[in-house]
Amino acid sequence: MAAITGDWCCNIVRVPFNQDWVLNGFGEAGAEDYLGLLDAAVECAARGGAYALLDLQWLDAERPFGANRQFVPPLPNPDSVRVWTTLARRYGANPAVMFDLLNEPHDRMLDDPYPLYRPDGGQYHPEHRRVSMSEWQPWAELLIDTIREDAPDTLLFVSGTNWAYDLRGFPLDRPNLVYSTHVYPNKGDDWFGAFGFLAGYVPVFAGEFGGGDGDLAWGRRLLDYFDELEIGWTAWSFSDRPHLVAREDLAPTAFGALVKERLLRRLPAPVHSV
Repeated sequence: MAAITGDWCCNIVRVPFNQDWVLNGFGEAGAEDYLGLLDAAVECAARGGAYALLDLQWLDAERPFGANRQFVPPLPNPDSVRVWTTLARRYGANPAVMFDLLNEPHDRMLDDPYPLYRPDGGQYHPEHRRVSMSEWQPWAELLIDTIREDAPDTLLFVSGTNWAYDLRGFPLDRPNLVYSTHVYPNKGDDWFGAFGFLAGYVPVFAGEFGGGDGDLAWGRRLLDYFDELEIGWTAWSFSDRPHLVAREDLAPTAFGALVKERLLRRLPAPVHSV
């Protein structure tokens, strides 16, 4: 964390977490042990002058939601209300903490055997696979309202559909929200249609973006576009592909070097005196 907030000069650190571990712990560790780890991440970020953005990335570590055995869920489930109540009560008074409601809402994959839940706790038909704004917005509003009961001032980030990329259908009828897109090369180049259109009206943020050695020109164009529309961002990722660092000594990958250069470029110019 010291390298992220120090050498890389990040002022926001996105911290993915596991819903089941917040509620029940993992292995022989209890829930309070896991929450202690989140506390430590929040404290380390704050010590380096950065916000911590707590991101609901996984519902548990047991259920792969598709063919590539990825564990990112298409929608929340009833326990997601409990987890956000827990975190709102724990961090609601901490001005250095922000919440990312759900990592990447997306259609159920063809071999995903798990049902989609409605916000009232019921299930969609077993063959229902589509996750559009019709399915996601009611969930987002429920989670926002749940958090606001205990953390009325915490800044909330709401991802789009299509693995968070598509913000069409926003904004919601709720105040003080940031709308979060995830941008990768495979999504195409209609950035304005997917998220740029919204940036002129409400806060838009890129919760994830990333690429490999062959994506540097794409990455430069994207970062220039973010600057043009004043869209903040967090790049993915130090610990998972596509990596920003290549080795344990934190030497950056080619794409990581691009990200680091842009982070350092944002520093204020030094003040000189005579």
